Amino acid sequence: MADGLRIDGGLMPDKVTALDVAERAGVSRSAVSRVFTPGASVSKRTADKVRQAADALGYRPNVLARSLITGRSRIIGLVVAYLENHFYPEAIERLSRALQDQGYHVLVFMSSNSNEDADEVMRELLDYQVDGIIAASVGMSNDLTQRCEAAGIPIVLFNRAQDDDRLSSVTSDNYHGGRKLAEFLVAGGHDRIAHIAGWEGASTQRDREAGFVAGLEAAGQRLCARGVSDFNFDTAKRVAREMFAQAERPDAVFCANDHMAFAVMDVLRFELGLSVPGDVSVVGYDDVTLSAWPSYDLTTVRQPAGQMARATVDILMDRLADPDTKPRRVALDGPLVLRGSARIPKGWTT
Repeated sequence: MADGLRIDGGLMPDKVTALDVAERAGVSRSAVSRVFTPGASVSKRTADKVRQAADALGYRPNVLARSLITGRSRIIGLVVAYLENHFYPEAIERLSRALQDQGYHVLVFMSSNSNEDADEVMRELLDYQVDGIIAASVGMSNDLTQRCEAAGIPIVLFNRAQDDDRLSSVTSDNYHGGRKLAEFLVAGGHDRIAHIAGWEGASTQRDREAGFVAGLEAAGQRLCARGVSDFNFDTAKRVAREMFAQAERPDAVFCANDHMAFAVMDVLRFELGLSVPGDVSVVGYDDVTLSAWPSYDLTTVRQPAGQMARATVDILMDRLADPDTKPRRVALDGPLVLRGSARIPKGWTT
């Protein structure tokens, strides 16, 4: 390695290369490359020698240069909407950790739930030469799906499903989760049951409501009221005010996610002076961390975020290893978590 150039009395070293590290460690240049390639086979003794030499020389591998050689950036693009929903920060963390365990890193892009915005974000993401895409609660247009397919970039939908056989998806079992909530509220003696829906273009909303309505119909009931709040906190507040201003107000309400349930509970207790669950039972969906806080103590269906993240990454890794692997659709069961925001039927345990 050259001694470097002296500038303003200081020494500016030349850029350290993998060959410099190899010479210092007494190994081949290919051994250095294997040490810094995730998943490559190398002995612990060699790896320790190479890393010690690299630390002493201040060497860092050029990931971008390697990607030009291998054709793999080892970057996964993650497109997410609804980051204000507490479920997604947790999900992003779990997805990131699962991908890092496989030697990949995450590039996060934000989108709205409109197809036009999602497509624009996805096109920009493709310019970063990502190896794969995870779309969290974001839909894919037919045109963009074809473009990714032609480029050999696998896509997995997270917490969203789509009627497209080319797309893999991982969700909780939203239909049966919604049905569990209906059965729970009916068993609690409620007969004026309402629903506050999220964004109606989302499969999660569609399936949760379908299961909930089916559960009510099986018990000879139907919704007494329905509102739409697009998974938005402030809109959920407005919908709750309107819904509970009616003469025959609901005695129970299912909110399509916990984020909206918190808004509804705030309106019922602090604006309308109603008791939860004395006057109204409130249930949600997701089981975010805040749901267990004493201030809300929300009864909800838990989305198994850890299992969902692992399944998503497993599918993506399978597609990267073998592009001919068929797309898969996974729906994971989530338990009903009983807390204090809803009347607990006799014989049911928390």
